[in-house]
Amino acid sequence: MTEPQPGALPSRPGAQDAQACDVLVVGGGINGAGIARDLAGRGMSVILAEQDDLGAHTSSSSTKLIHGGLRYLEYYEFSLVRKALLEREVLLRSAPHIIWPLRFVMPHDPSMRPAWMIRLGLFLYDHLARREVLPGSTGVNLRSHPLGAPLQERFTRGFVYSDGWVDDARLVVLNALDAQARGAQIFTRTRCTAAQRSAQVWTATLRSVGGRERTITARALVNAAGPWAEAFLRGEARAAHGEALVTKSLRLVKGSHIVVPRCFEHDHAYIFQNPDKRIIFAIPYEERFTLIGTTEVELHGDPRDASVGDDEVAYLCEQASRYFTRPVKPADVVWSFAGVRPLLDDASGDPSAVTRDYMLESNTEAAPLLSVWGGKITTFRKLAEEAADEIGRMLGESASRRAWTKGASLPGGDLSAWIGQPHRPDTDFERFVIAVRSRHPWLDAPLARRLARAYGSRIAQVLGGASSRAGLGEEVAPGLFEAELNYLRREEWACTAEDVLWRRTRRGLHLSEIQRQRVADWMNQADEQRKVA
Repeated sequence: MTEPQPGALPSRPGAQDAQACDVLVVGGGINGAGIARDLAGRGMSVILAEQDDLGAHTSSSSTKLIHGGLRYLEYYEFSLVRKALLEREVLLRSAPHIIWPLRFVMPHDPSMRPAWMIRLGLFLYDHLARREVLPGSTGVNLRSHPLGAPLQERFTRGFVYSDGWVDDARLVVLNALDAQARGAQIFTRTRCTAAQRSAQVWTATLRSVGGRERTITARALVNAAGPWAEAFLRGEARAAHGEALVTKSLRLVKGSHIVVPRCFEHDHAYIFQNPDKRIIFAIPYEERFTLIGTTEVELHGDPRDASVGDDEVAYLCEQASRYFTRPVKPADVVWSFAGVRPLLDDASGDPSAVTRDYMLESNTEAAPLLSVWGGKITTFRKLAEEAADEIGRMLGESASRRAWTKGASLPGGDLSAWIGQPHRPDTDFERFVIAVRSRHPWLDAPLARRLARAYGSRIAQVLGGASSRAGLGEEVAPGLFEAELNYLRREEWACTAEDVLWRRTRRGLHLSEIQRQRVADWMNQADEQRKVA
């Protein structure tokens, strides 16, 4: 018998009865999942409702960087940059399987910014926060160093600095898994269609994609709906006595990315300065590809409709081709994606100048309401910690609800059972891969590394009791076995082929259309079997 999806609304009698909790979190992106995790770890009863898949929108469509935001220094966002820089190594240690150090190369173009300005910026970047794992910045001769090989000859010098890389979609899932393990209920594909405020509680209606409804009463509500945060307060959320719920405006900015066949062989990324004073990144991606992004285009309309425009593809190709010896052409693009950043509207004319910092807005005129405005993936943990502190304060329980996530591992991130005492996140992971291959010598090297990267120490749950490739079940698509698909359905809220191929694993990039359809057919058949059971 196939197990039901975690978070799915039950079909048992009484499913529509009211259910009480301390906090209802609306939104299953990185901020919502992070807040649910932190609150659950403090002993609060939490329900999270996400209208689609976890991280289906902005949180799986980022540039996938854990970074301080070097360019934000030009806008004097020193507080934001420092906050983000402090978080880099905290996150590296919490999940070394999905977050790892990445070195960036900035070719110097004298027509963009003078060398002294870049050196000053990098000095600040190196020293605004303490570093224990990430090396500092340095200069590089691009004519004699392999890092200069893919670049045009006019670039003779450059700068190298450190930041980090993250599998953004899996980061959301890991936070949700940890929240669930600590008692939170995670409802995916479940929309909050109404939230009525009274003096003491919120009464909310949650509706699943199948149309089933349930009523939730919560002592506090967290609005972490990302691009829909303002719309939620204007529509679904209803005030108790006519008090204003909407006091902020969001500015929706679309960021598009393209993926092309690998532009270079080494493991560093590039940061390119553009004539319009913006920057783009060219990042090693999924071994055989290069990820290039991002754009910044005002979006008017439903964030669900955001897509990559031909003009954005042309822009990214043009800017990358200003640096690479081999031009990047629109015909090279094998995949593209767009995410919508919900930025606080500060009336700036330039989307690039709008702050990436977040704001937590408390409203205690009746039952507590906390709205999350803005933010970036690097600072999600700190945001969640501050949000949980504020919820505790509003509920009068701050003294007994202490912060705890700074030194905690995310699911799969504690590798000590495999490697013993941890030392450095990057070298610890390589030791872990060796241990996985030693314990499961029947796993070929590419599959072992991919599973280790995706699941960390939870790899044993993916493999189950398998002692050979045959034990993993049918190979539904190259490198994608039934054991992994069953795990994703059972444990990680994966319901569709898109969930699996483009968020949980990114294997869609490596498969043909026919192979992707085989995964879709398998998922559909498994869903039908679940319904029958």
